[in-house]
Amino acid sequence: MDVDTRLLRCFVAVAEEVTLTRAAERLFVSQPELTKQIRQLESRIGARLFTRSRTGMALTQPGRALAERAPALLADWDRALREARSADSRAARLLRVGFMASAADEATPRIVAEFTRRRPGWRVDMRQAAWSDPGAGLTGGDVEAALLRLPFPGQEDLRTAVLFTEPRWVALPGGRPLAARRVIPFRDLWDEPFAAAPPESGRWRDHRLAAGERGGHPVRVGAVADRPDDWLGAIANGYGVALAPASAARFYARPGVAYRPVTGVGPSRVGVAWDPADDGDPVVQDFVRCCLAVPRPEGTT
Repeated sequence: MDVDTRLLRCFVAVAEEVTLTRAAERLFVSQPELTKQIRQLESRIGARLFTRSRTGMALTQPGRALAERAPALLADWDRALREARSADSRAARLLRVGFMASAADEATPRIVAEFTRRRPGWRVDMRQAAWSDPGAGLTGGDVEAALLRLPFPGQEDLRTAVLFTEPRWVALPGGRPLAARRVIPFRDLWDEPFAAAPPESGRWRDHRLAAGERGGHPVRVGAVADRPDDWLGAIANGYGVALAPASAARFYARPGVAYRPVTGVGPSRVGVAWDPADDGDPVVQDFVRCCLAVPRPEGTT
């Protein structure tokens, strides 16, 4: 009997997180989808793996037996897959780098130029990720490094280095009265609907919404977007406002969308991330050094 590794990952997440809510956030999936995956695995194995309890999802005896073996199986598979992909990239003299929209922005071309100077004949393959994948492919082994907005789910299992920090502004419909103001206190935005990333992006979404900086005031979500174009469209059409790094005003200028500085909210951090297994990889480490060596963009610290 063959079992999809995706089903095993769902099982391990629920076994370790105990609740479906936390497991779904960790995997960037909805709770109904996660429940469906667990039931599919139980059907293939022919045994019930969990029982619901007041404290969450409790492992059955067959579930405990699988939980003892599954993490090691997945770790071995991930290692083999990463090594195979890495070997293919090395043969092609190619470094795969994931990135989130608005991550390093104007610093990215300088980072790539410095890397190719250090590594003649090598090429950087930049791969943009959707906001539903805040790890930009790194957590799944699709890339060797990533330029990201911190924090993001799964960060604790990876290496990260902060490149720079920049203030956060607000993007809002240009015709709104708020757009006539030069600076906007964050408190004045609490009752506004927000254009948000998908719920599956978990803590990354919460950070973009500054959910922990609202004094307990609930977030109103007016639109959900997984890509910058959809996000800008939602704002321009009046479905919501959104916090954004100050550099977004330059890189994502659009008719109908105004950007204004915001006070009373924490900054946005950009970082480079890589897998601990690549601590000794000279190519990946050269890229990290290039990221740290490039001067910070104007307006950042």
